[in-house]
Amino acid sequence: MEVKVIKSNETKVFMDGPEVCREYTVTGKITFGSSTLLPGQTGGVDPGHANSHEIFYVSRGEVLMHTPNDGKYYQLEEGDIIIIPEGVPHRLTNIGNQKAIITWSCAPSPE
Repeated sequence: MEVKVIKSNETKVFMDGPEVCREYTVTGKITFGSSTLLPGQTGGVDPGHANSHEIFYVSRGEVLMHTPNDGKYYQLEEGDIIIIPEGVPHRLTNIGNQKAIITWSCAPSPE
């Protein structure tokens, strides 16, 4: 694979409820993207990835990560990460007063 630059206007954009998602790249080894939530918004439930760990990094704002199977909530602030193991459903809620931006990555790539 060559070095590759991907501009934000070249991403795959999709919605997960009110969560605006951008998928920057999917390779055989990694997937990388970002999510944006306005204050008070909650994204859809991601069912988890059977063979991939997923890492979320809070670039801006404050969010709650909910894992509905065990009912746990994890409060994350700017600069925090959370690692979601294989197959664990999860969803994000913006609990701050500004737009939240979260980057995420799965490895190996679930696609």
